Amino acid sequence: FPSHDIDCHIYGEEMQYVEIELDPQEVVIAEAGSFMMMENGIKMETIFGDGSQDQQSGIFGKLLSAGKRVLTGESLFMTAYQNIDMGKRKVSFASPYPGKIVPIDLQQFGGKFICQKDSFLCAAKGVAVGIEFSKKLGTGLFGGEGFIMQKIEGDGMAFVHSGGTLAKKNCKLANYYELIQVV
Repeated sequence: FPSHDIDCHIYGEEMQYVEIELDPQEVVIAEAGSFMMMENGIKMETIFGDGSQDQQSGIFGKLLSAGKRVLTGESLFMTAYQNIDMGKRKVSFASPYPGKIVPIDLQQFGGKFICQKDSFLCAAKGVAVGIEFSKKLGTGLFGGEGFIMQKIEGDGMAFVHSGGTLAKKNCKLANYYELIQVV
């Protein structure tokens, strides 16, 4: 199933927040603790794991998905925000510390984006949040991020957060984009 198509706007400079406009019955999932505000007509529901289609394979699939989230330092639970009203409604999520919120259209990255752990903020329902292991021993030991990173997969919009100032680099030789954190 395709991810929900959400509209958004990012506000602020140092302490940013993202405002997401949901059509009727649209859902956005968010990390615990990122919620800022919402309009009437939004229903909040705590879900086990990320609520993606990959996770719907019974209790074992749910436990495996949730276990992966624990490895990245995240909560076992996420919150789903659904517009149960007849018109469009807005919900907002704030960054946990000064930095930038980066919108990621997963279709532009082949359906997969790897980022540092604790980067995920929120995403359209249908986006899966998992783990990725660093394949290089030196990077895992001396790179400062360790062996475990977050993997965001799907075909919708996701929002990640990083502290400090960001620079976008287009690495044509490697055929991928790299977001570099400048502190």
